[in-house]
Amino acid sequence: MYSISDLAEEFGVTTRTIRYYEELGLLEPSRTEGGRRTYSGSDLARLKLVLRGKRFGFSLEEIKEMVLLFDEDRTGEKQLKRTIEYGEEKLAEVNDRICELVEIKEEIERLMTEFKGRLNQ
Repeated sequence: MYSISDLAEEFGVTTRTIRYYEELGLLEPSRTEGGRRTYSGSDLARLKLVLRGKRFGFSLEEIKEMVLLFDEDRTGEKQLKRTIEYGEEKLAEVNDRICELVEIKEEIERLMTEFKGRLNQ
Protein backbone atom coordinates (compact mmCIF):
# COMPACT_ATOMS: atom_id res chain seq x y z
CA MET A 1 0.00 0.00 0.00
CA TYR A 2 1.15 3.50 -0.83
CA SER A 3 0.34 6.90 0.62
CA ILE A 4 -0.57 9.86 -1.57
CA SER A 5 2.88 11.30 -0.80
CA ASP A 6 4.53 8.06 -1.94
CA LEU A 7 2.74 8.24 -5.30
CA ALA A 8 3.46 11.93 -5.72
CA GLU A 9 7.15 11.39 -5.08
CA GLU A 10 7.34 8.25 -7.22
CA PHE A 11 5.83 9.96 -10.28
CA GLY A 12 6.95 13.54 -9.75
CA VAL A 13 3.44 14.98 -9.52
CA THR A 14 1.65 16.94 -6.84
CA THR A 15 -0.71 15.40 -4.34
CA ARG A 16 -3.34 17.77 -5.76
CA THR A 17 -2.91 16.11 -9.17
CA ILE A 18 -3.47 12.71 -7.62
CA ARG A 19 -6.59 13.93 -5.79
CA TYR A 20 -7.86 15.39 -9.07
CA TYR A 21 -7.42 12.03 -10.82
CA GLU A 22 -9.31 10.48 -7.93
CA GLU A 23 -12.17 12.99 -8.43
CA LEU A 24 -12.31 11.97 -12.10
CA GLY A 25 -12.58 8.31 -11.13
CA LEU A 26 -9.18 7.36 -12.49
CA LEU A 27 -7.90 6.27 -9.07
CA GLU A 28 -9.86 4.61 -6.29
CA PRO A 29 -7.84 4.58 -3.09
CA SER A 30 -8.95 2.85 0.07
CA ARG A 31 -9.25 4.81 3.30
CA THR A 32 -7.80 4.06 6.68
CA GLU A 33 -9.96 4.38 9.79
CA GLY A 34 -8.51 7.87 10.14
CA GLY A 35 -9.60 8.74 6.60
CA ARG A 36 -6.14 8.70 5.02
CA ARG A 37 -5.90 7.52 1.44
CA THR A 38 -4.03 4.30 0.73
CA TYR A 39 -3.23 3.29 -2.81
CA SER A 40 -2.76 -0.24 -4.09
CA GLY A 41 -0.45 -1.61 -6.72
CA SER A 42 -3.42 -1.36 -9.09
CA ASP A 43 -3.70 2.38 -8.39
CA LEU A 44 0.04 2.72 -8.98
CA ALA A 45 -0.33 0.97 -12.36
CA ARG A 46 -3.32 3.15 -13.26
CA LEU A 47 -1.44 6.32 -12.40
CA LYS A 48 1.43 5.16 -14.56
CA LEU A 49 -1.01 4.64 -17.47
CA VAL A 50 -2.63 8.04 -16.90
CA LEU A 51 0.69 9.85 -16.94
CA ARG A 52 1.88 7.93 -20.00
CA GLY A 53 -1.38 8.80 -21.77
CA LYS A 54 -0.94 12.47 -20.91
CA ARG A 55 2.64 12.40 -22.18
CA PHE A 56 1.35 11.01 -25.49
CA GLY A 57 -1.19 13.82 -25.71
CA PHE A 58 -4.39 11.95 -24.88
CA SER A 59 -7.16 13.83 -23.10
CA LEU A 60 -8.14 12.76 -19.61
CA GLU A 61 -11.51 11.62 -21.00
CA GLU A 62 -9.76 9.35 -23.51
CA ILE A 63 -7.41 8.04 -20.83
CA LYS A 64 -10.31 7.36 -18.49
CA GLU A 65 -12.19 5.45 -21.17
CA MET A 66 -9.15 3.31 -21.96
CA VAL A 67 -8.32 2.64 -18.31
CA LEU A 68 -11.88 1.82 -17.26
CA LEU A 69 -12.45 -0.56 -20.18
CA PHE A 70 -10.27 -3.09 -18.38
CA ASP A 71 -12.75 -3.12 -15.48
CA GLU A 72 -15.53 -3.82 -17.97
CA ASP A 73 -13.66 -6.58 -19.81
CA ARG A 74 -10.97 -8.35 -17.79
CA THR A 75 -9.57 -10.03 -20.91
CA GLY A 76 -8.24 -6.60 -21.88
CA GLU A 77 -9.45 -7.03 -25.46
CA LYS A 78 -11.84 -4.04 -25.43
CA GLN A 79 -9.18 -1.91 -23.80
CA LEU A 80 -6.58 -2.88 -26.40
CA LYS A 81 -8.94 -2.27 -29.31
CA ARG A 82 -9.90 1.18 -28.06
CA THR A 83 -6.30 2.03 -27.23
CA ILE A 84 -5.28 1.07 -30.77
CA GLU A 85 -8.05 3.28 -32.21
CA TYR A 86 -6.98 6.25 -30.10
CA GLY A 87 -3.33 5.48 -30.82
CA GLU A 88 -3.89 5.50 -34.57
CA GLU A 89 -5.70 8.84 -34.31
CA LYS A 90 -2.91 10.30 -32.18
CA LEU A 91 -0.23 8.96 -34.52
CA ALA A 92 -1.96 10.64 -37.49
CA GLU A 93 -2.02 13.92 -35.52
CA VAL A 94 1.67 13.58 -34.69
CA ASN A 95 2.54 12.86 -38.33
CA ASP A 96 0.54 15.90 -39.45
CA ARG A 97 2.33 18.04 -36.88
CA ILE A 98 5.73 16.72 -38.01
CA CYS A 99 4.92 17.69 -41.61
CA GLU A 100 3.81 21.11 -40.43
CA LEU A 101 7.01 21.58 -38.42
CA VAL A 102 9.19 20.48 -41.37
CA GLU A 103 7.46 23.09 -43.54
CA ILE A 104 8.02 25.76 -40.89
CA LYS A 105 11.67 24.73 -40.54
CA GLU A 106 12.21 24.91 -44.31
CA GLU A 107 10.56 28.35 -44.47
CA ILE A 108 12.75 29.66 -41.63
CA GLU A 109 15.85 28.26 -43.31
CA ARG A 110 14.86 29.91 -46.61
CA LEU A 111 14.27 33.25 -44.89
CA MET A 112 17.54 33.04 -42.96
CA THR A 113 19.44 32.38 -46.17
CA GLU A 114 17.67 35.30 -47.83
CA PHE A 115 18.36 37.62 -44.88
CA LYS A 116 22.03 36.60 -44.70
CA GLY A 117 22.32 37.23 -48.46
CA ARG A 118 20.89 40.73 -48.02
CA LEU A 119 23.27 41.42 -45.18
CA ASN A 120 26.29 40.38 -47.26
CA GLN A 121 25.41 42.70 -50.19
